[in-house]
Amino acid sequence: MPHVLAIHAHPDDIEILAAGTVALLTRHGWTAEIITMAPGDCGTADRSAMEISVIRRKEATNSAAVIGARYRCMEERDLRIYHNDRTQEKVTEAIRASSPDIVITGSPQDYMSDHEYTSLLVRNACFNAPIKNYDTHAENQAPTSKSIPTLYYADPIEGINLFGEPIIPHIYVDITETLEIKRKMLACHESQRNWLRAHHGVDEYLLAMERAAKKRGEEVGLQFAEGFRQHRGHGFPKKDLLKEVLGDLVRSPK
Repeated sequence: MPHVLAIHAHPDDIEILAAGTVALLTRHGWTAEIITMAPGDCGTADRSAMEISVIRRKEATNSAAVIGARYRCMEERDLRIYHNDRTQEKVTEAIRASSPDIVITGSPQDYMSDHEYTSLLVRNACFNAPIKNYDTHAENQAPTSKSIPTLYYADPIEGINLFGEPIIPHIYVDITETLEIKRKMLACHESQRNWLRAHHGVDEYLLAMERAAKKRGEEVGLQFAEGFRQHRGHGFPKKDLLKEVLGDLVRSPK
């Protein structure tokens, strides 16, 4: 069966930015896996790093289960995700073990370095995965990948780069039919939802996600959408596999 791997920095990043599209792929017969680089150990105002990590791994597992996906954490730490040999080997091993047809990760430019380094690590790992002599030093190494997977970058938070300039997606995926699934997945992250609800007095966690999806949708005449850019650099697949699989649910910018 075709397989999609969505890998981002923290629990809830994929849910906010790409879960509607991942859910659509599972409806089209794809299997799915969600990986986070870190467990969200800084996402709290009143718990220890260990306590919140346990909670957030469980929330991420529950979220992935909504669409029958697997979840796992690479066990880096919030605000300490860096590009180095150790993490590059770990992410490459994860790509090889997952053997995905499509990989979705964070934007190369975003508001924080955890997101940006995750994007770089995943990009390099996709390229490294088929290279026979790239040793990940894992105890039980996965087989070398047959080819570089098709790589997409999800939107940055708020759809802007670090200068506040708008990012224009290559494609928009119509997630109107999976918005409620995306909402249900994000709602699984109760520790973050309750934290923001107490702070704002409204369910800002879910409302902000819906506003972003609505904004992207309005840009191309849809009710709700998620935006993506495809990595088309040397050696990477150029065919828009999301468009091939999802058909009319994928729109180009106007």
